[in-house]
Amino acid sequence: MFFAPAVRTRSYVPARGVDRSFERFLNEAFFAPVAGGVKVEQDEQAWTVTLDVPGISREQLTIDVDGAVVRVKTVADAPRHYQAAYELPTEIDAEATSAKLENGVLTLALAKKKPVVTSRSIEVK
Repeated sequence: MFFAPAVRTRSYVPARGVDRSFERFLNEAFFAPVAGGVKVEQDEQAWTVTLDVPGISREQLTIDVDGAVVRVKTVADAPRHYQAAYELPTEIDAEATSAKLENGVLTLALAKKKPVVTSRSIEVK
């Protein structure tokens, strides 16, 4: 396969979604065997993300939620270093999210944020 370098100028900047889609394609095509051990399931209320993180205790993990992105990483003095970020289609409700580490398997229950309706009716006088 041949990859040609892309030159970006101010006159041509592709949509951010296209960049992310291409990046996901490359990651899944070439790096999926290396980053194995990730399983994502979805229902109406939440996503469930399961990660294999053997040899890491719960004190050595840091989980951050920012909008639709969840970041999982280990602290500097952990015996095994792990760092990953996962972007989901909609925003995550950080207050209703939970994490459980059991036998080297981290399970994240990421609650979906309920959409807020901001429209209202205005009376015509």
